[in-house]
Amino acid sequence: MKMCRLAFLSLAIACFAALTTLAKAQSLVDSGNSSTPVWSVTTTPPPPDLTYMRPTQTTKLHNYLFDAIGPYPIGGAGIVAGINQIDNSPPEWGQGAQGYGKRVASSFGIAAVTTTTRYTLSAAFHEDAMYYRCECKGVFPRLRHALLSTLTARRGDDGHRVFSFPALVAPYAGTMTAVYGWYPGRYNAMDGFRMGNYNMLVYAGGNVALEFFYSGPHSLLHRMHLNNAHGAPDPSSTP
Repeated sequence: MKMCRLAFLSLAIACFAALTTLAKAQSLVDSGNSSTPVWSVTTTPPPPDLTYMRPTQTTKLHNYLFDAIGPYPIGGAGIVAGINQIDNSPPEWGQGAQGYGKRVASSFGIAAVTTTTRYTLSAAFHEDAMYYRCECKGVFPRLRHALLSTLTARRGDDGHRVFSFPALVAPYAGTMTAVYGWYPGRYNAMDGFRMGNYNMLVYAGGNVALEFFYSGPHSLLHRMHLNNAHGAPDPSSTP
């Protein structure tokens, strides 16, 4: 549990640093040099905003289904359930196959509610909730992009990045639903908030996975009709 708290603290620091950098870059753009891209730290890679095209409703639906009930949330539920099985959390569910099954169902339910909340609120806020890979090079710039994407979304026809209230709320909506829906009665809102912190960490880990996992012609992402940018329309194709 201490390691989880330490990992979440590191994630929060990284996201804060990334948001601070983005805010400074935006202020420079607004001060007069409108041609300078917000994403540009150096002048080498072209920023993703220059190639952004708003996804169709079909693409959004494909991505939602992939994120909600696809192989990644199923596999993630199994891993999280295994950790909770080792910790015997919650103890009321016991051990063995039955206890593990309850924990898998719970973890999958939390992930499904989280994803549904994020996509639904994003639609209400006119935000693009999908994850887009970074066009930058190098491990650390791409890692920074993945962590930044945890609390931001795209908005408008140009796809400019904004702080996302739906992305912030969704992880806690999932755990609060679990606490008041199927967890033992002794759990309360504080437990839901604590679990939501870990859920946010899992979401950030999912973005890192999408950023670095192979998604070429023979990959799972490609077979699920999600292209290299995880659902971002190809600017060279006709919408």
